[in-house]
Amino acid sequence: MKLSICTDVMGNLSFTEMLDKCVELGLEGVEMTGGGWSSAPHFRADELLADKGLLKKKLAEIEARGLQIAALNCSANPLDPGEMGKRHRKEMEDTIRLAGEIGVKKIITMSGLPEAAPGDMVPNWLVYTKSWPNEMPERDRYQWEDRAFPLWHDLVKLATEVGVEKYALENFSAMLVWNPETLFRLRNEVGPMVGMNLDPSHLFWKGACPIAAARALGDAIHHVHGKDTRIERGLCDINGLLELKDVTDVANRSWNYVAVGAGHDLQWWKEFFSVVGMQGYHDWVSLEMEDFTMSVEAGIQSSVDALKQTILR
Repeated sequence: MKLSICTDVMGNLSFTEMLDKCVELGLEGVEMTGGGWSSAPHFRADELLADKGLLKKKLAEIEARGLQIAALNCSANPLDPGEMGKRHRKEMEDTIRLAGEIGVKKIITMSGLPEAAPGDMVPNWLVYTKSWPNEMPERDRYQWEDRAFPLWHDLVKLATEVGVEKYALENFSAMLVWNPETLFRLRNEVGPMVGMNLDPSHLFWKGACPIAAARALGDAIHHVHGKDTRIERGLCDINGLLELKDVTDVANRSWNYVAVGAGHDLQWWKEFFSVVGMQGYHDWVSLEMEDFTMSVEAGIQSSVDALKQTILR
């Protein structure tokens, strides 16, 4: 396994400064965003597709430092029924085309989340039982069969055309794909190009075990994010784990994203990477640092230190 970083966490740094920081940290690769919800501070897809000179310059800077592009990321909701969905789909497609042009084989993204019925204008995460109300089975069918499946057939076709080999869908909340079961529902329809970006942090607060999830996914693990979550003692017992407070309200949340090792100890992470490796995954692990309980610099450094001690070499 090789260690990279989602570079958005260093969005305050210029492209050159960010690369130099990666070298200083002893990282081997970068995972950069092309658009979507990110401002794409270092590698915006539409900008680079339009300016081949700038693209060539940036690629040369990466190569000169001995770094590699682990993947391109475009976390987005291309199934949103409004203008955002149209924009996100275009930015996803731009990111895919850019990856094909520069020989990057893997796209990190999200499945998307549509409305629950034709004419609705708000995405709807249906996580309550299909048994009631009576409309639920049709809402579920509509979201998957009428909205998600056609999009992903198109995206698989586009990836094939440009030479991208894998989609790694993050198991993020408020997406159609948010756990192994929903990943396989999409994968069984559109094929093995679609797999999971296995991010333990989201599974922790959902009450799942990322190690068990890794075993269930097998060769459907297409990428791994190094990111931890801490379930906050006492607070989670009062309101449960469906947390709606702002991520910066760390003192009052039932759970928080934290630096690697600040939620689960290194022994846990060693077992996790061991099991991931047993499933045949020996590719990139990208640090995604979203700890608001400490400084960005401290969170990056402590997470890198923890991951260096636990990933398989």
